[in-house]
Amino acid sequence: MAPALKHFLQFKDFSRDELEYLFVRTRVIKERFKRYQPYHPLADRTLAMIFEKSSTRTRLSFEAGMHQLGGSAIYLNTRDTQLGRGEPVEDAAEVISRMVDVVMIRTYEQDIIERFAAHSRVPVINGLTNEYHPCQILADIYTYIEQRGPIQGKTVAWIGDSNNMCNTWLQAAEVLDFNVHVSTPPGYEVEPERAGLFGTDHYEAFVDPMDACRGADLVTTDVWTSMGFEAESASRMKAFADWRVDNDMMRVAADAALFMHCLPAHRGEEVEADVIDGPQSVVWKEAENRLHTQKAMLEYLLRGRIED
Repeated sequence: MAPALKHFLQFKDFSRDELEYLFVRTRVIKERFKRYQPYHPLADRTLAMIFEKSSTRTRLSFEAGMHQLGGSAIYLNTRDTQLGRGEPVEDAAEVISRMVDVVMIRTYEQDIIERFAAHSRVPVINGLTNEYHPCQILADIYTYIEQRGPIQGKTVAWIGDSNNMCNTWLQAAEVLDFNVHVSTPPGYEVEPERAGLFGTDHYEAFVDPMDACRGADLVTTDVWTSMGFEAESASRMKAFADWRVDNDMMRVAADAALFMHCLPAHRGEEVEADVIDGPQSVVWKEAENRLHTQKAMLEYLLRGRIED
């Protein structure tokens, strides 16, 4: 029997129990892959990937992941579909969800993906919106667990823009019971309503990024100008100049602190080359784990819980 219809539009759409299950499944699926052991639980299943925002890692990880699970993936760019010619999102959802088994959308406004999901007969996954990036944070947290153990009670320092990544870290902290220290330039602070926060028990804002990093178990950042905000690039470069993650910030973090970045990175802007290429950086492991955490999620959305 197919599992009940469920979407992954924000990180908090999954409970702590579900997320912990996904982390266990990720380890199992990744180990099978590393042993060259075929595993095809999604044979004859199809994923539609709808891109309004382009991406290397999102397309590659979902397309390769479906193939490795025995299924197939179809790439749709909104410029090449009726969505790009004014077809209502609701109508597109009704049609597309009758032809495939799961849909991943990478778009601008969260409202678009919410409207699509409301009219979809199959699971819908948020591949990125302006507001949230739950697939990336799923991979980031798994990477921390893989490298350092449970994240519960730990501290994550977010340095830079209060963007979709920051918003999703804040949601994840509330679901999984860890803390987030946020430091942004003036005018770029967290907007709790936009972030979808339940409360502030797991979140603290810092004016000085050094204070945010002090004692942190994980330091992470993102580009200063996200896709869709290119017109603000010059002003952001000036405003964010003191929010570059450098060796001094990593030095005041915990002894075993890790550095993460969702990529692509601009060395010398949001992070110094010595940090992203240094011994505390796990950015390549983090990127690889997009593949395996998303495979676990696809399996769960289409097959439910599997115990083996």
